[in-house]
Amino acid sequence: MKAKVLVTGGAGFLGSHVTDALIMDYEVVVLDDLSGGFVDNVHPNATFIQGTILDHELIDRLFREHKFRQVFHLAAYAAEGLSHFIKRFNYENNLIGSVNLINASVNHGVDSFVFTSSIAVYGANQLPMHEDLIPQPEDSYGIAKLAVEQELKASHHMFGLNYVIFRPHNVYGERQNLGDPYRNVIGIFMNQIMQGLPVTVFGDGKQTRAFTHIQDIAPVIASAGANKAAFGQVFNVGADVPYSVNQLVDCVGDAMGTRPQIKYEEARKEVMHAYSSHEKVRRYFQCPADTSLTAGLKQMAAWASQAGVRKGKPFSGIEIERGLPASWRRIVR
Repeated sequence: MKAKVLVTGGAGFLGSHVTDALIMDYEVVVLDDLSGGFVDNVHPNATFIQGTILDHELIDRLFREHKFRQVFHLAAYAAEGLSHFIKRFNYENNLIGSVNLINASVNHGVDSFVFTSSIAVYGANQLPMHEDLIPQPEDSYGIAKLAVEQELKASHHMFGLNYVIFRPHNVYGERQNLGDPYRNVIGIFMNQIMQGLPVTVFGDGKQTRAFTHIQDIAPVIASAGANKAAFGQVFNVGADVPYSVNQLVDCVGDAMGTRPQIKYEEARKEVMHAYSSHEKVRRYFQCPADTSLTAGLKQMAAWASQAGVRKGKPFSGIEIERGLPASWRRIVR
């Protein structure tokens, strides 16, 4: 009989791919509120439950009924820049919801808790970012992720809860929400190109990121719940080679067979350069060979052309208007 595991955010981009990697070895229950995911993303052999991690009574009931052995917590509203302007929403969804899951995991004695954090916890430290740096997050999203990391460490110390923390970055690929206007720059670019629009670049486009194909990290995250050597550890996971946003525009255009126009918008207050070291994760896990950006974008572009244009929902709960980028202000209801 297969052990049961819980995947939060399993109808979303990263969560659905982690579910796919788990489904052969485990009985998977997916919990998702569909705020950014789609039922079609959920593997047909997984059990899907629509609900929110903010509903602690639902969480407690699911843990009682299913007796989960492992928890993979991937549900989050991962918009670093926007998080400055939606602080309450950010902390409720990314911190309080996580605490509900940690409480239930302690109370029901799960074997392991796998959490996807973010390299946003590092802030603007020296490069490449590595796990021994002291985190100095510069946005509310990174602060919330770091708080959950600290809570997991405290819960292990107090209650013996085993955990593994991953800090992925700039993940892209099939099933990404193309309609989200605030996050996932590659999805935004592809969606704009398919509509015949110029791509939107904040600032001069010289900021750099390393872009990570989903298939390079989903199997690693899925294997973590049973990797006892990794318990209590934090791992960066993702691609090694950084690209500027201007270079990314050219690469996305090549993948989609076009040369897109660029509309430069006022620069946001964000970390200028962000990419990390992955030496540690390779010591603990069997990691796939990195998918080149050219190959990964070609795969995603083929999928995007079939998925078609997606119209995203403007965020309707902006809490702070001051300093909101003009391009975002135009799409806020």
